Amino acid sequence: MKERLDRINKRIADAAIGCGRIPETVRLVVVSKTIDADRVAEAIDAGAAILGENYIQEARDKFTTLYGRPVQWHFIGHLQSNKAKYAVRMFDLIHSVESLKLARALDKEARKNGKVQDILIQVNISREETKSGVAETGAVELIVQISGLENVRVKGLMTMPPFFDAPEQARPFFRQLARLRDRIVERSIPRVSMQELSMGMTGDFEVAIQEGATLVRIGTAIFGTRP
Repeated sequence: MKERLDRINKRIADAAIGCGRIPETVRLVVVSKTIDADRVAEAIDAGAAILGENYIQEARDKFTTLYGRPVQWHFIGHLQSNKAKYAVRMFDLIHSVESLKLARALDKEARKNGKVQDILIQVNISREETKSGVAETGAVELIVQISGLENVRVKGLMTMPPFFDAPEQARPFFRQLARLRDRIVERSIPRVSMQELSMGMTGDFEVAIQEGATLVRIGTAIFGTRP
């Protein structure tokens, strides 16, 4: 496990250095969905600092088992508004906010918990019907609306490009998200920062880093092919 993590971290650092970035500006989210708590604990012991979970119930079980371990928890899957209370209790960052309804639900639960919930806005850059996320054309308006909520804080954007066998084919989608980030920064929307770009997975994360990713979501290269 440690060898696999070290290998991925070296590839992240090499990709960052290769495009003139500081390696520490890119963080690894270890995608632990469907992985049992014992193996996740092994990953934490090997140096995993951020876990990425896709399913609330599965995450609750692992969170309970691993509570107190020195790791951040990120939610990276599709989140329903009626699960907001569980998400707020567990997760440091939610990558997949795509609607004002969900943002309001998170705001309400965060207020109850005395917390300001950090979120990313998921953008469906590829416009695929099978993918979640706000359309690029509606992203700025959504962020403006969410910026008025007191207990959620927009920290950046997330996307998933189409699946390609050749990583280079994903580049235009990563570049498009980075350009959207730049346009949002120019708007200087109060209480909104664009410090995070969550993009890139096992097959294309190096290209994503070249295009500005700050969070790369990698599971298969660490845990192997899932059942």
